[in-house]
Amino acid sequence: MAKIVLITGGARSGKSAFAEKFARQAGPRVAYIATAEVGDGEMAERVALHRRRRPAEWQTYEAPMQAETAIAAIAAAGQANLILFDCLTVYTSNALLAQPEDAPVPLRREAVLAALDRLLAAAGRFSGTVVFVTNEVGDGIVPDNALAREYRDLAGLVNQKAAQAAAEVYWVICGLPVEIKRQALAIMEGMI
Repeated sequence: MAKIVLITGGARSGKSAFAEKFARQAGPRVAYIATAEVGDGEMAERVALHRRRRPAEWQTYEAPMQAETAIAAIAAAGQANLILFDCLTVYTSNALLAQPEDAPVPLRREAVLAALDRLLAAAGRFSGTVVFVTNEVGDGIVPDNALAREYRDLAGLVNQKAAQAAAEVYWVICGLPVEIKRQALAIMEGMI
């Protein structure tokens, strides 16, 4: 059974850099699952930055959708003891945008959350550590359009499910990681 770690934070908070440092502690046997698709120059630069930071010996898997198959392939190959998945919120966006535009919101939500359940189940079967990076998108302004609000709400639900599955949850703010799950569990136990 895998150890799942969730690393969250805002845009440019340092969460991916922290996740990469965390993964380096596992040694050279790291598999990196990238979920972003390059659609413009700005995204191309972000992807290039991530590639430059990664050690050359890390195996990279491109999986904008159905990443559970990438996790299964990594597990079957037996060549990695840690999977770094960057990131859950892009994966959520990909899953949402793959749904028919005219489908009712509850059906789209159900499909996206089912994709997450498949992903977390595959991660749970991995024999090493799986580190998920995600964005905290609910701390900002309320989006002005329905699709953006739907995405923001889904990202919040996805993050909650991932945090429940995780043994450790880190929040990165201003480049500083703080482990929050142990603190949260201690607070919640005191309330019971």
